Amino acid sequence: MTGISPDWGVLFVVFSLVLIGTLMVFSASISLSDSPKYKVAVDAFLVKHAISLGVAAVVAVIVTTIPMKVWKQFSPLIFFLGFVLLIVVLIPGIGKNVNGSYRWIQVGPFQLQATEFMKVAALLFAANFTVRKQNFMHSFKKGFLPMGIVIGLVGLLVLLEPDLGALIMIVCISMGILFLGGINFGIFIGIFVVLISIFIGVILTSPWRMARIFAYLDPWSADHALGKSYQLSHSLIAFGRGEMFGVGLGDAIEKQNYLPEAHTDFILAIIGEELGFVGVLVVLALFLWLVKRAFEIGRKAILLKHFFSGLVAQGIAIWFGVQAFINVGVASGLLPTKGLTLPFVSYGGSALLACLAAAALLLRVDYENKLTMRGGMV
Repeated sequence: MTGISPDWGVLFVVFSLVLIGTLMVFSASISLSDSPKYKVAVDAFLVKHAISLGVAAVVAVIVTTIPMKVWKQFSPLIFFLGFVLLIVVLIPGIGKNVNGSYRWIQVGPFQLQATEFMKVAALLFAANFTVRKQNFMHSFKKGFLPMGIVIGLVGLLVLLEPDLGALIMIVCISMGILFLGGINFGIFIGIFVVLISIFIGVILTSPWRMARIFAYLDPWSADHALGKSYQLSHSLIAFGRGEMFGVGLGDAIEKQNYLPEAHTDFILAIIGEELGFVGVLVVLALFLWLVKRAFEIGRKAILLKHFFSGLVAQGIAIWFGVQAFINVGVASGLLPTKGLTLPFVSYGGSALLACLAAAALLLRVDYENKLTMRGGMV
């Protein structure tokens, strides 16, 4: 990218979120060394997180060097590889069973979460599909049905893991790109209603998911506070203890084996307890700016007739925005409990890798925008 400066704003925000995440992962996981469940060194999670961050940073640098036309050309193959991973992870002996879910594949010292790879694959595939079918966006048969069948097959595999949260994200990314790509509004509304019906059906037919819904509606009842809403109730306690400016970095009580998954899905609660409402607002402001900037980069790419690149950038905006909203909503009790990490912040190597790869794609789109505006070829 010689001669053209990167988007320093995007770099600053991503770096800030990663820095906050690294700091809070260490703070939130430091007490897990006393837990009989983990039995690890005090800095074990920090070391793993740092290694994952190093690998993700190298991958991100590589991603920024690959032209968007190459990503477009190979998007079907990348999607196929993601589909294969979703099958492989369900094979006993290959997929790793954690708490009854098959979501990870052991690759040497690392665990690869297949659904995180599929988020990137779905992003690229949906953008490519929308560009290729641009003249058929008014047609249900040609403009949506092929994509709908493919995402439906992906959804079945993801539900077998099971991972409803990842499915929601994959559907949101794919449908968001189709919507921005100009799919007929009537078709979109019809599909939206069908998808909502399917998600409701999945919940109604799963007793443990129904139990989560009831616990979410009344988290403080005697039956729920020590049961299905245990995480939510302790997350709310953490936010309450933090008040405006927090109890101080490292001084949270809820991370001391009271709040489960404090370093992953509920890391925002620890941020709220230690850094207070102000700390939470800073994190939310960073995400808001990043989503807004991603939409701007995507809109500029479309104006420059880089349609695939523009849809990829706007799909990234949808990805980060929706996933951050769900994570914040779950931690604060606005939404039912669902396992989704906070992008760039939560502990998790695969999630960190996917998010940094997506941010690198965003930087690549911005670079090609600037190159085109200078009269260069992409």
